[in-house]
Amino acid sequence: MCAERVNDLDAVIVGSGIAGALIAKVLGNAGKKVLMLEAGAAMPADINGYMNRFLNATAKVPESPYTPEVFTNGKLTDYSKVNAGRPTVLSLNGKGQFGDWQDPRQSYLIQKGPLAFASTYERINGGTVRHWLGTSLRFVPSDFEMSTRFGRFVDWPIKYQHLESWYGEAEKEIGVSADVADQGYLGIEFAPGYAYPMPKIPLSMVDMAVEKAMASLHVPGVGLDDVRWAVASTPAARNSQPYQARRVCAGNTNCIPISPIQAKYDPSVTLAEALRSGSVRIMYQSVASKVRVDAQGRIAGIDYIRYERDDGPPMATGHVTAKVYILAGNAIETPRLLLMSTNDGRTPHGVANRRGLVGKHLMDHPLYLAWALMPDPVWGYRGPLSTAGIEICRDGEFRRDRGAFRIEIGNEGWNFSSGDPDTTTVDLINGLNVGQLNGDRKALFGAELVKQINDKLSRQFRLGFLVEQSPDDTNTVTLSDRVKDHLGLPRPQISYNLSDYTKAGLAAAKTTATAIFKSLNAQEFTKAPDADDPTSFEWPPQQAGGPKSRLKYYGAGHVVGTYRMGTSEQNSVVNDQQRSWDHRNLYLVGSGTFPTVATANPTLTIAALCLRTADAILKQDLG
Repeated sequence: MCAERVNDLDAVIVGSGIAGALIAKVLGNAGKKVLMLEAGAAMPADINGYMNRFLNATAKVPESPYTPEVFTNGKLTDYSKVNAGRPTVLSLNGKGQFGDWQDPRQSYLIQKGPLAFASTYERINGGTVRHWLGTSLRFVPSDFEMSTRFGRFVDWPIKYQHLESWYGEAEKEIGVSADVADQGYLGIEFAPGYAYPMPKIPLSMVDMAVEKAMASLHVPGVGLDDVRWAVASTPAARNSQPYQARRVCAGNTNCIPISPIQAKYDPSVTLAEALRSGSVRIMYQSVASKVRVDAQGRIAGIDYIRYERDDGPPMATGHVTAKVYILAGNAIETPRLLLMSTNDGRTPHGVANRRGLVGKHLMDHPLYLAWALMPDPVWGYRGPLSTAGIEICRDGEFRRDRGAFRIEIGNEGWNFSSGDPDTTTVDLINGLNVGQLNGDRKALFGAELVKQINDKLSRQFRLGFLVEQSPDDTNTVTLSDRVKDHLGLPRPQISYNLSDYTKAGLAAAKTTATAIFKSLNAQEFTKAPDADDPTSFEWPPQQAGGPKSRLKYYGAGHVVGTYRMGTSEQNSVVNDQQRSWDHRNLYLVGSGTFPTVATANPTLTIAALCLRTADAILKQDLG
């Protein structure tokens, strides 16, 4: 392998997702020389290859359109033999089963438990190409002040008003469709005269059916007695009119894993703009392997390893230097890189980690999923996966005792919960009852088959509850001391659990879902998980007594925490501008800097923080 050196740069950015792409665009447009290192392959000129891979996949999981392959020779890919591995939802099954969550030959993450970390990610264009629905909610003001307002966790080093204008800039950058009148709840404020870039996406028939139940809704015992229930349209980075040379949303219901006409924003849009500046270039299939530190404590360069095939040998190693370094990977891969960078013992615990905080406080939005059959058709499977939600339960005094949540109203029937429309259709044809809607197990054909398919599928809907997780220092990302990837780098090791605060939030979600279904006269079909499901737990706690139930959670794809921002190096890894306390020319960006996870999908806040950080870099470092 030949070593390559790249010098004379203003900035090196590791990762080309939304965080890296936005900062690259700002710096590139200012004429700064920027090099980006991307672990994954280049995005193709069109998405036909991704679409074909998805349509032909045996298991149509969110990872299936993208490389590396989910399956190799009929088995789950062994990520010890892959250069840039990633987790898959197929690796969240019980011990000894297909997809054993703790088998390193089936699971990229080395999971130590006691519960499974359920979210996954890609290493192509930062993963946001797939892992988000386009939901672009602002945080509510309380989210930044959990300690001050509720005596819980920590406050952010910034408040809502510090981000308000940057939220507006982020909404413009990614193209958000929404209506200010729908979003002014729970203290969210907008600048006078502010308007979103595009009008809101219209409510679906599912949304309107749920909205009818709000007036009579009562949810007992979970601190929501005073809530004025309402359905609100969801701000979405999805075109309601032509924007950024992208088409208007056509209502396909598979925005995750892929928008077939690219009406949904993804970071490739911003990356293309950055590259067109003429000051930014990118090296694909280049895995950052070490962050170097000089004797004065400044970052002195980044080493990387290049490859050509997912499972091929390393082709070259290299080293890049610049004035400023920005790590824009996710909240698992960034701490992994920092912890690997021991610099021959000069940074024995890794870079930016003098206080031992790197890798701690891993969070997600554990998602409670509930589904039911309405008494009358609501005509799901039309429109984006979700166009509205119930947001008023995102904040309240109950946060002293349990996690808050937002409620996402699903438009895709029971696709998320049971794999419909395929599952029920196969059940009705073959006399099965996998999806629970063919209880008498009759095998149907002809007019009766058509009648039953139309009846059952037209009445399906689901609710998803994104639950606030506590930032526990026992939820960690470390390095495996025994399992490596194909490049010889240690794989990320995860220790993960849910606190009683978070579990109580999930239990409140279950109670709320049942109350909503009752108010709608809908028949609930939510299934209890098996006892060996690693993404499930028994509630209430043993010491509480009384009847127990088992609750299941899903991953929301929101990987948060592990290098939090704060007011000093004593309580955080970076400051409010996402600059490392330990190394002045190092920035760590993305959702890893979030001190708390709150309830909003994180991408819009990532974008707002990164635009703020890019502005600081230009003024303070590259001015």
